[in-house]
Amino acid sequence: MASNQEALKMLRWKKFPVLNDGFVCLVDVMGSDDSIVQAARVSYGEGTKSVSDDRTLIRYLMRHRHTTPFEMAEIKLLVRAPMDAWRQWIRHRTASVNEYSTRYSVAIDSALTTEPDAWRMQATNNRQGSAGYFDPAVGIDLTQEERRFQEAARSLYEKRVQTGVAREQARKDLPLSTYTQAYWKCDLHNLFHFLELRMEEHAQLEIREYATIIGEELIKPLFPRAYEAFVDYRLRSESLSRLEQETIARLVATRKIPASLDDFIKSGDPSWQGLSRCRERDEALAKLVKMGLVQE
Repeated sequence: MASNQEALKMLRWKKFPVLNDGFVCLVDVMGSDDSIVQAARVSYGEGTKSVSDDRTLIRYLMRHRHTTPFEMAEIKLLVRAPMDAWRQWIRHRTASVNEYSTRYSVAIDSALTTEPDAWRMQATNNRQGSAGYFDPAVGIDLTQEERRFQEAARSLYEKRVQTGVAREQARKDLPLSTYTQAYWKCDLHNLFHFLELRMEEHAQLEIREYATIIGEELIKPLFPRAYEAFVDYRLRSESLSRLEQETIARLVATRKIPASLDDFIKSGDPSWQGLSRCRERDEALAKLVKMGLVQE
């Protein structure tokens, strides 16, 4: 395993491509796994080194949501992302951001494009998600229309700028597919929160690709112990509500594991009974199926 400084030397200013023309680039890092441990032991006092090694301590901190030690490390990135993905990104208000300004500079001449086999259909059970892909034969027309629209929008923008229209006004009809760039600096605790939400399988595909690159290509080699604990206790873990725990207890009592869907319905919380639609129940079912406790 490379040391933090070796990893930093290899990764700094290396551009990891994302989507058709985006990238993630490491600018700088403050701290390492050792910084997390050091901060924790200030709180814990002398003698804790003999009780637990560094990996065990970091895993304890992550498991019990002791977040302050993770705030002692920071990472600064340069990213290029399409505006629709950046809108989601910037909602994480716990970072310091300086974005490319289209009031001062000409807008980046690049836009997110979609291959014919990459057009996603609207999910029927999730208003903000997608499910499945269109037939590429349909996608060909969608991609051609996309290209014509993006070219027309760019041409209109450049004509306005050349005419002398103020850049702050000339940009107003640029599509959300237009790329922007920004420096983004975040402490490790809040970065893990970002990754937990944006690497999750239900996150929008485009921002999920950025988050995956950040997590797997940057944070993993720079903070290997912290990232391992994050994956184990945050990204790939499941939380269980009181209702879900009680449902599991009733299912176990039936001695029929994996239980059937009918057994799950009968063992579910009384507040779920008789409902034709219940998102809380559906989410509980998904968790139990994933754990092998219920068989659909």
